[in-house]
Amino acid sequence: MMVVQNFVVDLNKALVFQVGHLGEAYEEWVHQPIVSKEGPRFFENEILEFLTRTVWWAIPVIWLPVVCWFIYKSIRMGLSCPHLALLVVLGIFVWTLLEYSLHRFLFHIKTKTYWGNTLHYLLHGCHHKHPMDGLRLVFPPAATAILLMPFWNLVKLMATTSTAPALFGGGLLGYVMYDCTHYYLHHGQPRTEVPRNLKHKSLKRKIVDGFTSS
Repeated sequence: MMVVQNFVVDLNKALVFQVGHLGEAYEEWVHQPIVSKEGPRFFENEILEFLTRTVWWAIPVIWLPVVCWFIYKSIRMGLSCPHLALLVVLGIFVWTLLEYSLHRFLFHIKTKTYWGNTLHYLLHGCHHKHPMDGLRLVFPPAATAILLMPFWNLVKLMATTSTAPALFGGGLLGYVMYDCTHYYLHHGQPRTEVPRNLKHKSLKRKIVDGFTSS
């Protein structure tokens, strides 16, 4: 049990529909991390709970074939290799810019309403509260599939019939690279200097974010 102002968060029960009641105290609560590899329960419903838990290797296993399929679509429509490579790299760059923007302006937004707290906890707050939860470091495939549909329609509006699949495939590849790297920085055991430095800087930044956001 954890008492925050006048509300008690029971860590032994499903958390998602509790955190909204914290109101203005949510911001302080969510930045007091519980460092444990055992993640909390999100939902009482077993199906919803199952959909929130994802092993890291499911991301490349599920989405890399989709990436290849989209790129292959552009190849079949006659796109040259240099043009294809350029579009894939552009897609990765667009994803990187999008992820940075979401992280900077949405994931760290301050909330105090019931649904604001609840949605923030689902999107990113749980990562601050339980940073070592190995089953919630990558984005659930079911949620990704839902989000991909509007993004694919947007890319089709902005690009030609032959270039849209390669551009979209590049963006999806960027997402896969990001999610796997994110997991590795938390749970990997790097043996060389570069990845060790990346892990150290990433963890240091998360600690600083926790203090400055509290």
